[in-house]
Amino acid sequence: MDDDDRPRPKGDAASKLAAEDLSPYSIDELEERIRLLEDEIARVEKHRLKAAAHRDAADALFGRKG
Repeated sequence: MDDDDRPRPKGDAASKLAAEDLSPYSIDELEERIRLLEDEIARVEKHRLKAAAHRDAADALFGRKG
């Protein structure tokens, strides 16, 4: 399945970004957009790792369910 075919919640930020027409942007604007998105990916990944560590600590303390 292509990324564009994946269902996403209506109104989430990724859906809005994916639907945006990029043709009006200059090359410099597109490069800046890429930089900003890469920074956001790094921020989300950092949060994901923190959440996973928190879950692992809880699992270690209380035992994994399921």
